[in-house]
Amino acid sequence: MAETNTLLNLLLALALGLLIGAERGWERRGAEEGTRLAGIRTFGLIGLLGALWAVLAAELGEILLGFAFAAFAGLVIISHGRQVRSEKDYGITTLIAALLTFVIGALAVRGHQTEAASAAVVTAFLLSIKPLLHGWIRRIEERELLATLKLLLISVVLLPVLPNQGYGPWSALNPYELWWLVVLIAGISFFGYIAMRLFGAGKGTLLTGFFGGITSSTATTLHFSRLAGQGMQSAVLAAGILIASATMFPRMLLEIAILNRSLVLPMLAPLLGMLVVALIGVVWLWRLAVRKSDKTVEAPLSNPFQLLPALKFGLLLALVMLATAALHAWFGQQGLYLAAAVSGVADVDAITLSIARMPGIENNLDAARGALTLAAIINTLFKGLLAAVIGGAALARYVLPPMLAVGLAGGLVILLL
Repeated sequence: MAETNTLLNLLLALALGLLIGAERGWERRGAEEGTRLAGIRTFGLIGLLGALWAVLAAELGEILLGFAFAAFAGLVIISHGRQVRSEKDYGITTLIAALLTFVIGALAVRGHQTEAASAAVVTAFLLSIKPLLHGWIRRIEERELLATLKLLLISVVLLPVLPNQGYGPWSALNPYELWWLVVLIAGISFFGYIAMRLFGAGKGTLLTGFFGGITSSTATTLHFSRLAGQGMQSAVLAAGILIASATMFPRMLLEIAILNRSLVLPMLAPLLGMLVVALIGVVWLWRLAVRKSDKTVEAPLSNPFQLLPALKFGLLLALVMLATAALHAWFGQQGLYLAAAVSGVADVDAITLSIARMPGIENNLDAARGALTLAAIINTLFKGLLAAVIGGAALARYVLPPMLAVGLAGGLVILLL
């Protein structure tokens, strides 16, 4: 039985090597025979070589496998050096893939078949998407690279060292949780921005509004409203504004699901109800827009992550958390509604995160649902009013009715519940 398992594992190592070799062979299929560092046959043999050395090492001593890998690495490096001198090819991707294949073959016979297979598939996939990855790199600007590093700085470096306990009145301020929420919002905005950059805003106003809403529905609303004063078709802009606002509802649900799953079910009906009405409005506005014009607009692409705005949001979030805890302690359920109403004018993320992380909120789900829905309604109506004031009467005629319908839908769901 043991011999059969060993044989099957050796065949697995050979198959995984052939998988990686198939990609390498296809990538350099135009090269002359004998000019490639390794092809499909060589990679299959490398996988089998790693597996056989692992079997021998299990019998003769584990250090043997280390010496075997070192010897193989030296052989591959020497072969690569000769190829560089003959072809002026300085890439080491195939060299690294060969070393990985040796290790994957060894894993396949040492009880890690799943890990070996997963590693081989991931390796082949990464090797195959070279043009896509290089295309992304060419499109990334310096400010976006710096934004990525800043996001990693505040999440990977700063977050783990913060104390995870409550401070201040009512123990409302937890530095670790507060900063983690800052990272959460910054991450959602940042990846929304990256998605917009990768897919482009030129595919249409709806796509622009969707990705812009992930980044900032208020910023997208302001941008589209200003375009209304420059002669752009109002129905097109209203559709973009409405779908940007509609993204707020699944974003709230995502934040709630991450922070407090007990709130997901109570919030499902009001948020989905408002989302459905918003999407109906988008369809209606888009059909009007198609009849009149096929113009599209560009998204307000500005770097969504900078350290100062993140710190400002952290301060706002701390104030909202403190105010929410105070109002809830002083006035009970009515205080929670007041905090939601005030916060909802400017931002729903802060009040959503604050209520979701509030101690004991699981015992008062009805109040939490009412407060969060109120914040969403007020924020939606405020953006509609903002668009009407900045965009003028033509835009107001299209954007206000669906925005009012969305707010009314949220209110009706709460009353029915």
